[in-house]
Amino acid sequence: MLIRINVKEAKLGMYIHEVCGSWLEHPFWKSHFLLDSEADLKRLRGSGVSEIWIDDTKGKSPEHQSQSMSEVEATASVDAILAVQEEAQHVAEVLAEIHEGPKKLSVAEEMKQAEEICERAEEQVKHLFTQARLGKALDRSGSVNIVEEISHSIFRNPNALISLARIKTKDDYTYLHSVAVCALMISLSRQLGFDEKTTQLAGLGGLLHDIGKIRIPLSVLNKPSSLTEEEFSVIQGHPSAGFNILKQSGEFPDEVLEVCLHHHEKTDGSGYPDKLTGDRISVMAKMGAVCDVYDAITSDRPYKAGWRPGTAIRKMAEWSKGHFDEKIFHAFVKAVGIYPTGSLVKLSSGHLAVVCDQEEGALLKPVVKLVYSIHQEQRMDPEHMNLSHHDHEIVSQEDPSKWGFKDIDSLWRD
Repeated sequence: MLIRINVKEAKLGMYIHEVCGSWLEHPFWKSHFLLDSEADLKRLRGSGVSEIWIDDTKGKSPEHQSQSMSEVEATASVDAILAVQEEAQHVAEVLAEIHEGPKKLSVAEEMKQAEEICERAEEQVKHLFTQARLGKALDRSGSVNIVEEISHSIFRNPNALISLARIKTKDDYTYLHSVAVCALMISLSRQLGFDEKTTQLAGLGGLLHDIGKIRIPLSVLNKPSSLTEEEFSVIQGHPSAGFNILKQSGEFPDEVLEVCLHHHEKTDGSGYPDKLTGDRISVMAKMGAVCDVYDAITSDRPYKAGWRPGTAIRKMAEWSKGHFDEKIFHAFVKAVGIYPTGSLVKLSSGHLAVVCDQEEGALLKPVVKLVYSIHQEQRMDPEHMNLSHHDHEIVSQEDPSKWGFKDIDSLWRD
């Protein structure tokens, strides 16, 4: 039976089913575990958590619960006992649904939720930037909530929100870039097999990695032409500025600060601000570097049009030695796909198709939408096709502008 108790009542031998509160408030990454260590008991009582759920079928019961239950059983009617059991069963079922997590969805099914989450996340980033600009305390709880929403969307379908956040205007680039990097960090963390708490920290690091840009004049940040050496030096100051902002707030873990400070480092030591090399760069920062670059080069900027996702992956593969950690980059490619959502590809069947979803375990066989007949030299009524169920192969990635596709980003969304 699941029983909710005050953390002060916790004792060795209890089986913890749920630690109440935000994942940042407690020191455990596991959802269910046997409390069998004095060190864990001390950490639990010293955390910000006030209550926990325990399962007395798998561990010890609280003393007060055993006594009160025996009194109830001695005096209550059969109907009352059945009502208690029914309520306990209902609680167990609700908690089971929560721990099963959100259901997997297609891109089309997830799109509406992803759009709403994107809007809320953009507003949260704007709010954070405003708070930092005014020297106010940063809204940690709001940031954590948004990261959790993004994480749920990524679980349901990683391609919807990531591909959606890639589409930006020059006016909202900085904010949506933070949202996109957050989503990419979560997806990459899952691909690397990290636990839930680490994944949430990765997402929070992505959301806050560019907070230091509030210290850069907009004339430099949005300059539509090449930067001078002096202006580039100003740009290079944003990681340190962001680190100081987060450090002074005292609200965010070291992992988040690390992403902010070192997401522009390169494994060969040519990055900034500290010119770190190899293993001197933390895993979180290496993840941030890959995610930051991918979203930056696939987004339209004041000075250049963004590359298509597939082109970006090819270019990054050319840079990977010396720029990115290869293990992390390979995991990133698996996370977004060799042919990322939104790519235009040519098929062996003589069709052009836009990639609209990924098929798990089939990097070369994504879900596509046929949109053009090369033989007939004309567009066709869109037709969905899961390439893992067909013999058709992807022959090449194509430049949408070469074929006159100005609406490529609307094609994968519909």
